[in-house]
Amino acid sequence: MRYFPHTDVDIHQMLKAIGADSLDALFSHIPKECRRFDPLDLPAPLTEWELTELLGRLSAEVAVSPEYRLFTGAGSYDHFIPSSVSYLISRSEFVTSYTPYQPEMSQGTLQAIFEFQTLVSRLLGMEVANASLYDGASSLAEALLMSIRITGNKKVAVSSLVHPLYRRVVNTYFSATDYEIIELPYLEDGTTDLTSLQKVQELAAVAVQSPNFFGSIEDLPEIGKEAKEKNALLVTCFTEPIAYGLLKSPGSQGADIVCGEGQSLGIPRSFGGPGLGLFASRLKYVRHMPGRLVGETVDKDGRRAYVLTLATREQHIRREKATSNICTNNSLCALAAAMYMASAGKSGMNTFAKLNFDKSEYLKNGLRKAGCKLPFKSRTFNEFVVIFPQGAYQRLLKKKIIAGIPLDRFYPDLSNHYVLCVTETATKEAMDILIQEVTA
Repeated sequence: MRYFPHTDVDIHQMLKAIGADSLDALFSHIPKECRRFDPLDLPAPLTEWELTELLGRLSAEVAVSPEYRLFTGAGSYDHFIPSSVSYLISRSEFVTSYTPYQPEMSQGTLQAIFEFQTLVSRLLGMEVANASLYDGASSLAEALLMSIRITGNKKVAVSSLVHPLYRRVVNTYFSATDYEIIELPYLEDGTTDLTSLQKVQELAAVAVQSPNFFGSIEDLPEIGKEAKEKNALLVTCFTEPIAYGLLKSPGSQGADIVCGEGQSLGIPRSFGGPGLGLFASRLKYVRHMPGRLVGETVDKDGRRAYVLTLATREQHIRREKATSNICTNNSLCALAAAMYMASAGKSGMNTFAKLNFDKSEYLKNGLRKAGCKLPFKSRTFNEFVVIFPQGAYQRLLKKKIIAGIPLDRFYPDLSNHYVLCVTETATKEAMDILIQEVTA
């Protein structure tokens, strides 16, 4: 039995209020080719058990076969997740946590967010981190808007080696504004070319990704120096936070704002979602930060307590003072990331990072000896670009080996270039098979 919350009278009154004659008129601005006029082709109703069985069959059809060997990354990474994370995150008090707007009802939620903020700040080497954003792409866009608020300038320089989809989101954010995006080209070694900055005036920020989309590690101190000469902020983006278990943190290298994707921290790939936006900055910029911030204080009896310290969106303060329209944080994913970092600890993060680096270098050297070319000479972490012998990539696909992601989709001049990724989950056997099949 179908349930309609609105009667015909309700619908008529609502249409009249907005000046529409009918429901068809309400949706008339949508092109006909984008609208469905026939009913959905759905099966007859099923019992709970029949539906569970059907979903099981469908999931088996779309799942990636374990026979495939994957060497893909590019913003979504396969990492080991401690059992403690999977167990704790499924507990009902975390899954159904109460809204933190009422601190007297949600001390556990607020404490979890506070600890997440603390761990993110330590990982990224920054003074303050927010309660998280939606994903790495929105974090970068918000960071650039934040730099414009701080400096008052309307130009941002973004490296072409920032994840292409992140740059697309930035373009969407900026499309309705008069802000200007300047794209920085890349050098032959696979890092960002800063020479075009010399002619740019009134710059708000210089944004780079490290490790970048090619896997190369950028010279953040040098880029920061160039940014400071322009009185601009250094915005450092990332897609692989595990790298900072081994590399120097962005904050220790002069970054003013650090943002990126936290999926690697205890969140499964799940066919591309969900993600987790990490965002941190210098303390002096905290009132320009988007999203919300949890702080620690004491109550009237002197006991430790947690409160929502900053929530600078239109709902909370005057619109002209709002820093973004971010209305929430990605709370459950942020909690998973906090559990992951707490479970791994400093030594565990370092161990994971070393495994990523060592295994990546093993595959890189093996492919080089097998006749593959590595076009970029800069240092890498767990991703790198390879030029395979003619026809090798297609041959590998037939062998159920996904040897990286083609770059020509994003960089038309880089045909037959592939960015490969190796994490701690890759086995020596799988890497050896890839190396052998290249020359087969």
